[in-house]
Amino acid sequence: MTTWWGHFGLREPPFGLTPDTSFFFPALPHQDAHETLLYALCAGEGFLVVEGEVGTGKTLLLRRLLNTLPGRWQAAFVPNPGLDPCGLYAAIANEFGVPSDGTSEDLLHRLERHFITLAQQDRQPVVLVDEAQALPADTLEAVRLLTNLETEKRKLLQVVLFGQPELMARLREKGTRQILTRISFHAALRPLDRREVAAYVRHRLTVAGREGALFTWWAEHALWRVSRGLPRLVNIIAAKAMMLAYGQDAPRVTRRHVIAAARDTLAARKYMPLVVLAWGLGFLGLTAAAAAAGWRLLG
Repeated sequence: MTTWWGHFGLREPPFGLTPDTSFFFPALPHQDAHETLLYALCAGEGFLVVEGEVGTGKTLLLRRLLNTLPGRWQAAFVPNPGLDPCGLYAAIANEFGVPSDGTSEDLLHRLERHFITLAQQDRQPVVLVDEAQALPADTLEAVRLLTNLETEKRKLLQVVLFGQPELMARLREKGTRQILTRISFHAALRPLDRREVAAYVRHRLTVAGREGALFTWWAEHALWRVSRGLPRLVNIIAAKAMMLAYGQDAPRVTRRHVIAAARDTLAARKYMPLVVLAWGLGFLGLTAAAAAAGWRLLG
């Protein structure tokens, strides 16, 4: 039995929602953030922050960073930030292979000894926290205490926080300003523009095994409009549009498939009237331009 992606000559679904780094697309904001993160970590900067709206690709960037860290780094990944200070220290200790029982003070001392040992081996630990806007206030303070660990020459630990814009708002509050003053690198991921969305779609299709265009130009344009350039929404709507095209045994995905898929997606539905209006005005503009050119030829 042919799958919907096999119908289009693909080896696998191209628009999955899991952060598969084999599909990482080096759009300008993401590539810049990735390269600067690597540079900042190599320079020994202690506190780094990456912010972006829901669906801009923060988690995929995080996993890409994990996969490309030089060998001397030892990384701890904290995917669930809704922990108390003791829970956070225990999660980090577990990632580093340190005994994770005891009080917060016990865990902090064990982690410090572990980091000193790594420093003696010329290795560098880094903690990557996803969805950091959900960190409770006392846990944010616990993160700050971790970055206090240092020798005379270097920080014993580096921390990268990935979060939604609410994270920066929280760090500007009175109780967390000490963290804000320690941030040495801050990147903000923006949505993709129209050309980037088209390139993103083609990139993922190529990785999945497609040779040749699958989405028409109008379909790519509509996909940018209805997704607002958010990679997660692009993935959701593009996959649904492909399923619709497969159901109709269509050889390519058209604008109608994309619009229908967007109408079936809650996060895109409220923008549909504006998108349809913008498309209609654009179509009328092209028609008027073609008509004017025709009259000039006749004249």
